[in-house]
Parts: sequence; structure tokens; C-alpha cells
Amino acid sequence: MATILNIETSTEVCSIAISKNGKLLFMKETQEGLNHSEFLTVFIEEACSENNFELNQLDAVAVSKGPGSYTGLRIGVSVAKGLCYGLEIPLVAANSLEIMGIYAALNSEDNMFFSPMIDARRMEVYTALYDQNGKEIIPVSAEIIEENFLSDYLSGNKILFFGNGAEKCRSKITHTNALFGGPDKTSAQFMQRLTEKKYNDKQFEDVAYFEPFYLKDFVATIPKNKIL
Repeated sequence: MATILNIETSTEVCSIAISKNGKLLFMKETQEGLNHSEFLTVFIEEACSENNFELNQLDAVAVSKGPGSYTGLRIGVSVAKGLCYGLEIPLVAANSLEIMGIYAALNSEDNMFFSPMIDARRMEVYTALYDQNGKEIIPVSAEIIEENFLSDYLSGNKILFFGNGAEKCRSKITHTNALFGGPDKTSAQFMQRLTEKKYNDKQFEDVAYFEPFYLKDFVATIPKNKIL
């Protein structure tokens, strides 16, 4: 039975969860914006102190690898790699959208497809499409949402759109088979089924060389009033 620390920092949510044998033991998170550097290690310390738990009891650390916020991903992956290096335990990484898609599929009674959406900017989202079993139908991509988005699939299937990028797409995706609901955020509590499977299958990352899945290049912006 594996005891895994799950870390999710790909969006405005900073979240950690400890799972054992695929079951949630402890979870803590905040949605106070991209201040993950202030909360992440504190949450891990609290998880240990509140549960009489030592980090050396971990069998692995799992991290949501993206896509998502450049800063959030960088912080989460850095902490995960540091723990794995120091504790000499494996690093497990999971796609942020796959985590959400599998969680939604496993917790739904209806036969439908699932399209998790992470907010990017304007009408753009990071998204993918999964079936009832959590199998990837359309791979992860950055999409500008228009009225015909997934129209071929919507013509014959109900699709649940969810995540922090879904609501802004409601006015564009108006097909009768388009449903909105489900998890409205990323969270470490959604990770344990997927990360437990990856651990059992020994799908480990190289701690020295692993990098987040940013999907898009980081673009630094200059304030309007900045004098060059």
C-alpha cells in the first residue's frame, strides 16, 4: 500500500492531499490566488503535525504537472522534486486535465463525455475530452472557444464542461447536449486514483530532469505605465 503526497498548484488553487492505497487521508487547500509559495510548504507541515505523520513515511510524491499557471506549476514541481530528492522516493506526475477528467468520469452515473477546462486568458482555455472510463478522446490543447467547439461530438453525445474555465464558455457552447457543472476547480483531492495507479505501474519521473507541462511558452508582460 503506497502512501503518497499529492500536490496541485496548476491554477489559483494551492492544494495538498495525502492518500494511502488510493484513499484520501488528509487534504488542505486555499483559493487565495497565486500565492502558492506562501502556503504549500506550510500545508505540508500542517498535514504532518495534525496527523502525527512523518515525511519519511511517504512512498512517493505526486504533482499535477500542467497545463496551467506557469508560476503555480513551477512552485509545485520544485517542492515535489525537492522532497523526492531529499527523501529518496519516486516522483509521480499527472496531467492536470486528466486528473479532473478521470475524477469527473468516476463520479458520474450518466453516460457522457467530459471536457475539463482550465482558464487561460480571454476566451482561451486548456482543455481535452475524456469518455466515461476516463480514456482520452481528444488530447490536451489550448483552444479559443467558438460556437462550433466540439460540435461533431455534441451532435451525438452529452458533454459535461467543467473547471475554472468552463463558465466563461457557456455563452459560446449552446448545444442542447452541452452541460455545465461538476468540479469547478482543480484540487489535490482528485488525484489519488490516478497517482496510485501510476505508482503501482512504476510510471516515475526523472527527478533531476523533470519539468512542468506548460503547453504554451511563458510570456512576460510589461505594465502599461512602465518606462523603457
